[in-house]
Amino acid sequence: MADFELMASMMCANYGNLEREVRELDEGGIDSFHIDIMDGRYVPNFAMSLNDMKFIRSATDKPLDVHLMVEHPSNTVELFTRCLKEGDTIYIHPEAEYHPSTTLQKIIDAGLTPGVALNPGTSTESSRMLLRIVKRVLVMSVNPGNAGQMFLPYIREKYSELLEIKDEMGFDIYWDGACGADKIKEYAPLGVKGFVLGTTVLFGKGRPYGETLRKIRNLEI
Repeated sequence: MADFELMASMMCANYGNLEREVRELDEGGIDSFHIDIMDGRYVPNFAMSLNDMKFIRSATDKPLDVHLMVEHPSNTVELFTRCLKEGDTIYIHPEAEYHPSTTLQKIIDAGLTPGVALNPGTSTESSRMLLRIVKRVLVMSVNPGNAGQMFLPYIREKYSELLEIKDEMGFDIYWDGACGADKIKEYAPLGVKGFVLGTTVLFGKGRPYGETLRKIRNLEI
C-alpha cells in the first residue's frame, strides 16, 4: 500500500465551530492542517486570516501547511514564521516575489520547512533552481483562489516532470485542488507524497472525518 499524507484544507471547514472541526480532524487521523492565506490581490479572493492560523496552531499538535497566496510575501512572511513551530511548512508562489529565494531563506532561518506552490500556468522549468532550495512542491491542479473548482487535465504533464526529478533535487510533491479518490489512487503509488483534501472528498459529506480518512488511506474510496 502506498504511503502518503493527508492534509485538511481548512478554508473548507465549518467556521461555526472551528474548534470542533480541528478536534474531529485531529482525532480522525489527519496528518496536517492546510491553511490558505489570500490577500485579494495575488488571487481574486480573501480566505483565512493570520488569527485563524494562530488559533489552529494552538488547537493541535499536528503540523500546519501554510499556503501564502499573496503578493510580495517577503514583506509579511515574518508575521507567519513567528507564530509557527518546527515541522510547519510555508509555501510561496515564485512569481509573486521579485527574489523568491530570499523569502525562502527567511522561512529556512525561522526553522520551518520551505516550499513553493506552482500554479497551473507556472512551468517546472521556470522554477527549476528554486527546486534545489525547497523541501516541498505544492502543485496546483486548479487555478488558485477558490474551492470546488474543476481539475485541469494538462497538469498531469507537470506531475510527470516533477516525479522524474524529485529524488535528484530532494523535494516531495503535494497535490492541491480537486483532489478526489481517483487522483489519490493514481498518484500516491507513483510517488506523490501528500494530498490536500477539500470539498471533493472530505468536507460537507455528512460522514465522520475519521471514517473518510480511514477509507482514503486504505484506498477503499
